[in-house]
Amino acid sequence: MEILSYNCPPNSQVVNLRWKLVKKASQSCESKPPSFREHRILCIRRDFRSGFSGYSISSWCFSKNLDREKGSNSSNAVQGFRNLNSQVLSGSYDGYVIGGEEDAGSFPKEREAIPKVLIPGLPDEYNGESGAPITSCFWEWKPKFNVHYEKAGCENVNSPPVLFLPGFGVGSFHYEKQLKDLGKDYRVWAIDFLGQGMSLPDEDPTPHSKEGDSTEEQNFLWGFGDKAQPWASELAYSVDLWRDQVCYFIKEVIREPVYVVGNSLGGFVAVYFAACNPHLVKGVTLLNATPFWGFSPNPIRSPKLARILPWSGTFPLPASVRKLIEFIWQKISDPESIAEVLKQVYADHATNVDTVFTRILETTQHPAAAASFASIMFAPQGNLSFREALSRCQMNGVPICLIYGKEDPWVKPVWGLQVKRQVPEAPYYEISPAGHCPHDEVPEVVNYLLRGWIQNLESQGSVALPLLDDEENIQYVIARDLEFVREESKKSVRVRIYGSRFSLWNRIGSFIKSRFRKVEMNSS
Repeated sequence: MEILSYNCPPNSQVVNLRWKLVKKASQSCESKPPSFREHRILCIRRDFRSGFSGYSISSWCFSKNLDREKGSNSSNAVQGFRNLNSQVLSGSYDGYVIGGEEDAGSFPKEREAIPKVLIPGLPDEYNGESGAPITSCFWEWKPKFNVHYEKAGCENVNSPPVLFLPGFGVGSFHYEKQLKDLGKDYRVWAIDFLGQGMSLPDEDPTPHSKEGDSTEEQNFLWGFGDKAQPWASELAYSVDLWRDQVCYFIKEVIREPVYVVGNSLGGFVAVYFAACNPHLVKGVTLLNATPFWGFSPNPIRSPKLARILPWSGTFPLPASVRKLIEFIWQKISDPESIAEVLKQVYADHATNVDTVFTRILETTQHPAAAASFASIMFAPQGNLSFREALSRCQMNGVPICLIYGKEDPWVKPVWGLQVKRQVPEAPYYEISPAGHCPHDEVPEVVNYLLRGWIQNLESQGSVALPLLDDEENIQYVIARDLEFVREESKKSVRVRIYGSRFSLWNRIGSFIKSRFRKVEMNSS
């Protein structure tokens, strides 16, 4: 298969930093799709209007390989692609992957067998549709432990409360699309974990005590002093701290059991918290939850091993690790490094991540950010593993819903399917294309699924699970194509729903069989 890549010129009004990010993104998207037959062509358009490359259709294209590939097959395939242009622009075709003229007849027929579901888009503020207003607040959990959170929909007094937990390196701002949309129907909160986002300390936990030690670098970096202040003497940004933070936030701020939704690290904390406090949880939704966290051994589970390691993330940072942390921090807090990470975790590079990028960059410039990062990395593991926490949730009857982006480069689909295997009664929705942060990449789909799942639980099953008919009892795997409108353009993603009798080994076996069939087709 050849690849025809064609680009829109970058907007001349974009700042220099963003232009560099666009340039890097365009280079990284030159993927190599599996080759089924020679001379098929995948046409990919990179749209620079939103800052990152995306996939859509245009009548202009060029190929880096056309000089080498001479003959009529390439031109015929391009002609077939142009014939499909009218279908795409009229909204009758997805436009994510288009083959040559031969594919024009076969691909739509394959998709016709999969039901299509039209779902609501996000509130379109440009057309007068208003989302729920968001309020930014602080809650003092303990002296000097100020927790930032955002809330929306507090006027919906009779609706269920929903709490969102962020992933590593981000904060409540990552759930803006949920707060504005779901806040119209529910009471919604999103918090920043201590040591992240806007929940970083307001003063240096380890002020410098040596006279004359006032270099610019030491004044900028907090936590690199010689002695911890009393409030930070036992502070370590661990999953145990975040579990307790969530517990007291629910008790003191929300004041009733909640639906907890967590992405990545937030998913791990959600399960861990629910396992320890089932009476405070109405249900848990995992969005590409990381199945492990913590690099240092837990002192209770592995006391001998824990005694061997000299540091467990407390303040102050030992002198032996300070130079290493400074070096690593300079690398990962660099704007280009942040942009590269975002490019990895978002499958659709047309997703506008300007706000996410800016907020992450702002956090890295906080004087306590480097030491907080070190504390998080060296803090001990929790008292329960992810698998043990899931087992406790299952034993205590905590409802669990799984929503995973298929194209996640970090938490691969196999991890979500393992959770499904351990908790077979949990509905499992796999979204494609979507990466590590489906709530930000395809918020229309995630919000739709969350609404339906909460309605199913609140109605005690009288309302069917989303994408399933009332009489439909899913046992294996079914698929739905979800269509929605975003910025006056139609978009579509595929959602697979895995049933209670789904087998991971059957999935692997089917994948291997499909590969053998393709090999046989190519050899014949």
